[in-house]
Amino acid sequence: MDTINRQGEVWVFAQQTDGKAADVGLELMSKARELADQLGVPMAAVLLGSQVRRLCETLFGHGADKVYLAEHSLLAHYQTNPYARIIVDLARKERPQAMVFGATAMGRDLAPRVASALRCGLTADCTDLEIGDYKDPVNKENYRDILYQIRPAFGGNIIATIVNPRHWPQLATVREGVMRLADPQVGRTGKIVDFPVELKPEDLGLVLRETFKAPKKVNLKAARVIVAGGMGVGSKENFALIYDLANVLGAAVGASRAAVDAGFIDKDHQVGQTGTTVRPVLYIACGISGAVQHRAGMSESNRIVAVNKDPQAPIFGVAHYAIVGDLKKVVPMMVDAVRKRG
Repeated sequence: MDTINRQGEVWVFAQQTDGKAADVGLELMSKARELADQLGVPMAAVLLGSQVRRLCETLFGHGADKVYLAEHSLLAHYQTNPYARIIVDLARKERPQAMVFGATAMGRDLAPRVASALRCGLTADCTDLEIGDYKDPVNKENYRDILYQIRPAFGGNIIATIVNPRHWPQLATVREGVMRLADPQVGRTGKIVDFPVELKPEDLGLVLRETFKAPKKVNLKAARVIVAGGMGVGSKENFALIYDLANVLGAAVGASRAAVDAGFIDKDHQVGQTGTTVRPVLYIACGISGAVQHRAGMSESNRIVAVNKDPQAPIFGVAHYAIVGDLKKVVPMMVDAVRKRG
């Protein structure tokens, strides 16, 4: 698909599982609404599944002008080929100018196949999206209102802005949690566009016999207070200090990637570029150096307290309150102080 249709819509893949809309799709709709308004075009959600029409009301409330709805009993559980084929057929028919997916396991599986079939570019794991102009340094051609796809590169050491001016739609996956989930507009309505689906069991390629989903041990995105530990904690046993402080504060426990990789704690607790992006009221970082990858996932916390024995630790660059000291001494003092107040 090319750039002939400059008035194409902005689309969001509205991921759902078992009839429940995923937060990442609703987060992306807030940003897509902003982009569509800037471009002066409609914003639409693409919803696939079985008996999911009731979710359209939710999608309208989060800013969609339209919902392209593809319902079929064989779409009840996600499978790559039928989902990709339907979205490709829909995109060829309606010709959007941009489409964004959540950078979830589903989105990371689906978006590359859609991009490949449509012969267009795809930027993965974006942390921001903007609209801007671009001048090609080779042919000197000017492109207006291009989607800037912004993401960390080179291990998070730089921020890259990627454009795809010649082949549309412009596709991107966006990390969970980096866009704010706006409150829905109650009573907002839109247009449902039914997209007919013809599927047979043999089109699926796989037969689903049983599903198993391990429940997450912590909901970091919803936590108002998070106490996180890093490599400076020293061991899995020493993480008991982090749990002690979290317990007296009624907080969730987070961790840096280094602590997770070292086996101190499960990956469900990981905060950062390759973990969960969080915005709690209070974030207490204990023994976390503050590499750019970690700061990318927690720097928008309302208040940040950092405990580290290295006065030059990068975490102090984003902290509102800095405590230079050994966490093995500082954290028990914090626990005692909170208990005395309680």
